[in-house]
Amino acid sequence: MHKTKPLSLGIALLPILFLISLLSLNVYYYGDNSLSGSNQMALLLSAAFCAVLAGKRGTTWSTLLEGIRNSISDALPALLILLLIGALAGTWLISGIVPAMIYYGLQIVNPTYFLIAACIVSAIISMATGSSWSTIATIGVALLGIGKALDMSEAMVAGAVISGAYFGDKMSPLSDTTNLAPAMAGTDLVTHIRYMIYTTVPSIIITLIIFLFLGLNLESQSSANDINTILTAIESKFIISPWLFVVPAAILFLIVKKVPAIPALFVGTLLGGFAAIIFQPEIITEIGDSNNYFQASFITLMDAMSGDVSIVTENAMINELLSTGGMFGMLNTVWLIICAMCFGGAMEASGFLHRLSSSLMKMATNTASLVATTTGTCIFFNVTASDQYLAIVVPGKMFAKSYKDKGLAPENLSRTLEDSGTVTSVLIPWNTCGATQASVLGVSTLSYLPFCFFNIISPFMTMLYAIIGIKIRKIKA
Repeated sequence: MHKTKPLSLGIALLPILFLISLLSLNVYYYGDNSLSGSNQMALLLSAAFCAVLAGKRGTTWSTLLEGIRNSISDALPALLILLLIGALAGTWLISGIVPAMIYYGLQIVNPTYFLIAACIVSAIISMATGSSWSTIATIGVALLGIGKALDMSEAMVAGAVISGAYFGDKMSPLSDTTNLAPAMAGTDLVTHIRYMIYTTVPSIIITLIIFLFLGLNLESQSSANDINTILTAIESKFIISPWLFVVPAAILFLIVKKVPAIPALFVGTLLGGFAAIIFQPEIITEIGDSNNYFQASFITLMDAMSGDVSIVTENAMINELLSTGGMFGMLNTVWLIICAMCFGGAMEASGFLHRLSSSLMKMATNTASLVATTTGTCIFFNVTASDQYLAIVVPGKMFAKSYKDKGLAPENLSRTLEDSGTVTSVLIPWNTCGATQASVLGVSTLSYLPFCFFNIISPFMTMLYAIIGIKIRKIKA
């Protein structure tokens, strides 16, 4: 066996510092356009820099390549989901499903309470389905459209949707991360969810209070006449019917029945296409540009699922809402995720991540520092490994024995993993979650980040409980 040289902490940190430097330059020079290629190149250059350092200390190229291959393989389900979300958005647009959500939503939503309502609705749907991604891609997109029509900040609405969706995801027994965290910590699902209530409920209550305060102090520029104009524009292009909601209801039913996200989204895409053929013949004929309805339907559905589709009305504001990029619109994010996995895979295979995380372990001397170190490690892996599952699995394996040695019940660890690993992933632009939600909502990660109050509060809440020493369960003798 070829022995590698001892790895110092300084060397292990160099790829991280290199990446941070490049990303900082990208934000400075490119702003919101940094996701269009410069961030991808920063991740690839950092992966290459890591490979060079690893090679100098004896790590073989085959080892690095295997690590990158495994990392990309782990992200494959997320990439497929992302592409299917793009296709679903396309068919749900031309079928009138999303326009119908906007149409009915504008008639019942009070702008003053819209942010808190968006957060609560997203939380309920996410809890019922166990999927923050599916919630954001469906009801979240519709809520963002309603918010735009009410002339509200897109970033603020996105923050409300994401906050609610991640609360529901955390508290749902159907969620993959909610099942993963207790499995890594060594406790059961029900105990884990019950123990999360102590930190998660106060976090969402504070979040709702903030959104209520913001709503009371917002002045919507949209008058009743503006809203009526938007409603008229939608009616002029689409046949709006409550029957359209059968499609999203069917998808919610599938997800509640624990049908995996990929087949559920695929079915949703197909159902959206059938709904378009049945309910929107004028849209089909217009986009398909053919008098042969079969031919027009085929062309329209293929275009909606794969590429750019725009519905043009007499209202400029609604035109912006009635457009989608299909799967093609998701390719930039797919590119970003693949590059992020290259960097994370290189860091893992070279042993750099293990060296960094082992140094963090030395900081855990008491209960408060142990929880704080776990929290920091989860966030660290979200930043470096670019995947929320790794941010749960690796720290879970690392700290399980430490919690046991200090007489702490495993639910303390599982709760911390969720409070820090699950919710902060969406705040990192190059993380699979952050990149996906920015692409799906059309709002950059750094724009919506300040308004994801639940995601920001949660890590601090779990550390506060540890510092104060409340609801820290001990192992029964």
